[in-house]
Amino acid sequence: MWRTLIALPLILSAMTAAGAEDPSDSVSVLVPVVGSVSGANGVRWKTDVDLVNDMNHEITVALSLPAMAAPVILLTLPPKSTQRFTDVAAEAFGLETALSPMQVQTLGKRSVRIAASVYGVRGSEVFRPEPIAIDYGNSYMPLRALHGLSFTDTFRTNIGIVNLGERPATITLALQRLEGRNVAVQRITLQPNTISHMAIQSLFPLITKGDDFTVLVESGSRDTYAYASVIENQTNEAHFIQPAVAVTQQDQPVLASSRF
Repeated sequence: MWRTLIALPLILSAMTAAGAEDPSDSVSVLVPVVGSVSGANGVRWKTDVDLVNDMNHEITVALSLPAMAAPVILLTLPPKSTQRFTDVAAEAFGLETALSPMQVQTLGKRSVRIAASVYGVRGSEVFRPEPIAIDYGNSYMPLRALHGLSFTDTFRTNIGIVNLGERPATITLALQRLEGRNVAVQRITLQPNTISHMAIQSLFPLITKGDDFTVLVESGSRDTYAYASVIENQTNEAHFIQPAVAVTQQDQPVLASSRF
């Protein structure tokens, strides 16, 4: 059973009404990005989400899209059950177009299990779904690395930066072909509860085509997240890139001057 709430501040009071447990005793998990958007080659990109209650008791879950003015969805999942949303932006939130992280808040000490995948649709064609890595730990990494990025006639790359904090966040992005050597550096500032999803060449317009780029992402703001997607132009299949912990040499930090 699921129903729509009007605003995010209602989550805790609604969860109180739905169960006897203390609403402050809850677990929040981040799906880095969900959406329903149009892209290159006439492809519409959608996201499917499964919520799995593998516990022996009923649980209450709240879903929200913090980067959008969207309703909050409250669900009650029976024991050992799965709630599947096909095109979660449309089916759960009633949105024709959306792009945002999704927060999944579960009442109790354990999160519901989450599976999410992104895929392209063009007419009757449905392209291979790609799993999205779920951030169960909400772990903060001041310096993150997005490896294996490409910008060629065969592949294109999009980079997503998220700020879920209460203040603007400044993020520094450094493009590298060789480890420890910056080819270009870009800084962006994101307002609270916003997402920036952009092609790699719009961030670094002077780069030439190539494979196996790395982008280092540095931010002092804890509530930030980064991801990338590498898409094959011919098949319209995407590969989701989750961030890895990055370490740079002390004499060549991310904030060093750009070299072109």
